[in-house]
Amino acid sequence: MGLAQLEKKYQRLAARLANLKIMAQGTITERTIERDSAAEPGKKKVYGPYYQWTFKDKGKTVTVNLASKQAQAYQRAIEEHRKMEGIVEEMLIVSLEILGMKTDGVTRRKRRK
Repeated sequence: MGLAQLEKKYQRLAARLANLKIMAQGTITERTIERDSAAEPGKKKVYGPYYQWTFKDKGKTVTVNLASKQAQAYQRAIEEHRKMEGIVEEMLIVSLEILGMKTDGVTRRKRRK
């Protein structure tokens, strides 16, 4: 791939990055709780689903309980963040290729015999 093509690819990636929406890091977990039913002995009663958003803050894991609609919104934000990470990773690869083409490396010396 030529330099001009790589620069165009980089610009396309930058445009994709600019079009991303609100982002959040972390994961959404759906939880349910099973308990023995007080009304019907021998049967289980299921509570939930409950949604939790887990993320890292200053090296510590933080868990926040969310409502169902919140969980959907946060999940979309997490997916946007993952897209952003993929685009940035691609941009870094293309950047290194561009730098390699635009700059001269160290000239190698001839070996002594």
